[in-house]
Order: sequence, then structure tokens, then C-alpha cells
Amino acid sequence: MRLKSTFLSLILALGIALVCLPHARAASAGIKMTTFGKMPDGTTVNLYTLTNRSGMQVSIINYGGRIVSIMVPDRTGKMGDVVLGFDNLDGYLAPNPYFGALIGRYGNRIGNARFTLDGKEYKLAANDGPNSLHGGLTGFDRRFWTAKDLGGNHPSLELTYVSPDGEENYPGRLTAHVVYTLDDSNELKIDYTATTNKDTVLNLTNHSYFNLSGEGSGDILKTDMMINASHYTPIDEHLIPTGEIASVEGTPLDFRKSTPIGERINADFEQLKLAKGYDHDFVLDRPAGNHELIVAARAVDHESGRALEVRTTQPGIQLYTGNFLDGTIHGREGHVYGFRNAFCLETQHFPDSPNKPKFPTTELKPGQTFHETTVFKFSIVH
Repeated sequence: MRLKSTFLSLILALGIALVCLPHARAASAGIKMTTFGKMPDGTTVNLYTLTNRSGMQVSIINYGGRIVSIMVPDRTGKMGDVVLGFDNLDGYLAPNPYFGALIGRYGNRIGNARFTLDGKEYKLAANDGPNSLHGGLTGFDRRFWTAKDLGGNHPSLELTYVSPDGEENYPGRLTAHVVYTLDDSNELKIDYTATTNKDTVLNLTNHSYFNLSGEGSGDILKTDMMINASHYTPIDEHLIPTGEIASVEGTPLDFRKSTPIGERINADFEQLKLAKGYDHDFVLDRPAGNHELIVAARAVDHESGRALEVRTTQPGIQLYTGNFLDGTIHGREGHVYGFRNAFCLETQHFPDSPNKPKFPTTELKPGQTFHETTVFKFSIVH
């Protein structure tokens, strides 16, 4: 009788634990704010850590709207950080290749650092050879964003930046809102919206550097990559699109079937030589007139079991394989970030679109609202 009573007590205790567990986990989900450092003018930069009920964490700072950490489990359940970054603000204030940053006004390159809009030529800062790259000398990656916890069922952080008319010589006062939302299925959604009071051009993206084995773990050449694109925009010697939209068929840029990144990266192919690897805009296979989320890319690291699927409303995606990482940057915990130690999947409009009339337009006019969405979904393969 005593044994039966003890057994019933154990069953009851287990039942209570099982009932309470979801509530305990739910209580840990949300956004935690801590101080990350101070800018030279004394402005405090905060770190916002979004945690879901599955235990995944995404940390974002309001300097450059940068993702500084994404903690996800491998197939054994061990958590690891899958984006390159720094332990403190100093690393982000120093020159760095846009780790985790929000990019604007114009992500990617504008050829010869100029474009014409409404009959007027706008000259931009040439910060990438003869080109303007990622918004100029002080793009959105080096601006202070206002942060707001939106509450709701899932951790959701809104960042806002107002770019004055003429900033980096772009026309129009632009108000940009970016919302990071982390749900319980390990999906990080990034919603971009913007409005302007004058005709302008705009191309917003996020520039996270991924290594699914964990940042600091070496190169990403064994990572399997699938890109949902039958065409790409070939580049010239300055990495500017020629204006052609070419087929990937029969080239090392054909990732329609999952292929290790390193399998063809050193192939005798002019486009790869020009970029020192992959640094190309892929034209997503999107039905005409469709502006819904579609699968753009999928990366799988078989060693850790981590997988990343990218869905987007944008027309293109840039695969960049860290070809200019050279080991001079020491990141989190002193890790050395060397050649091809990460890949980027930047959802975007096409590079140099303001100078390429046949490309999808990047013009934004008063009364219009720019709205694009990208989702990074993390999962496990066995």
C-alpha cells in the first residue's frame, strides 16, 4: 500500500511538472535590454536579446541595427553562435565589413558612385574603388536607431531611423522602420518599411555573416547551398552588374541543386575570378507579379546538423563567401576571421539598379511605402 502511494505521488509530481513546464518556458521568452557601450559622443548603445520559448536567442544593438549574435542548437542540442561579430561596441565602431548591420540607403554597389533621378545627377561617396558601397561613408550601419519593444506573442523589436534629406547625398527625408521578430519555430523575421518626402532610391538589407558550424570554427566550404535562381546578374571588373541577366545553366553559379559552396568556388570561370569567389546577385525564380514570401536559399552544415532557410519578398539575393576576410579581424572571444570563414545571403534589389533601367526599380516616391520582408529559419537535419 505504501509502495502504491509513493508511485501515485511520483506520477502526480510528474504531471504537475509537465503542466508547469510550458508556463516556465513561456515566462523566459521576451526581450532583455542591457548596456552594450557608449559612442564617442556619450550616447548609450543598448543590446536587445530576443529569446523564444525554444531557447533560441538573437541579440541586436541599436547602433547600426546590427545582429551581434544568433544562438541556435546543433543536432545534439548544444547552443552555438552562428554569426560573426564582436564582444563589445569598440569592434563595431572600428572599421569592419558590416557584420550583422542594417544596410542603407542603398545596399550593395552603385557604379561610379552616381545615379540620375528625375533628370538630376547625384554624386555619392566612392568608398569601394570607383563605386559607392552599402550607403556610402556613413551608411545606416553606422547610425543610431531608436528601439521599441513591440510586445505581442513573440519577441518583437522595432528600430527606427530618420535619414535627413541630402544625407550621403541621397535625396529626400527618409523614415525607415525595421522590425525583428523571433517566433517559437526558430524563425527570425525582418520587416522593412520606409517612406520619403521626395523621390529617392532605396535598397535595404541585413548583412549578417553566417557560419553554421559556429563563428570562429573555420571556413564554410563544406556547407551545402541551394539558391532558388535560374539566372544571375554578371559583373564587370569593378563588381558592378553589366546589365545582363544570364542563365546559371552550366556555370559554377548553378545552385538550383544543393551543392557544397567549395565544390566549384575555385573553378576556371571569369565571374569567380573577378569576385575572388562568390559575390553575386541571383535573380530569384519568382512568378511574375508575385510579391509573396518565397524560398530563396537553403544552407545545411552536415557536421553540426544546423540548417538555414531564407524566404523573402525581394527579387534578388546576394551570395557572398567572405572573400575579403583576411585574418586581420579578431572577433568574438578573440576568434580570427579568415578567408571564406562565413557566407552572407543578402536579400535585396539588384546592385546598381538606379543605373540599369531594365532591372526592377528601386525608386521610392512620396505617398508610396517601401515594404519588404525576409525570414531566416533555423532547423536541424539528421
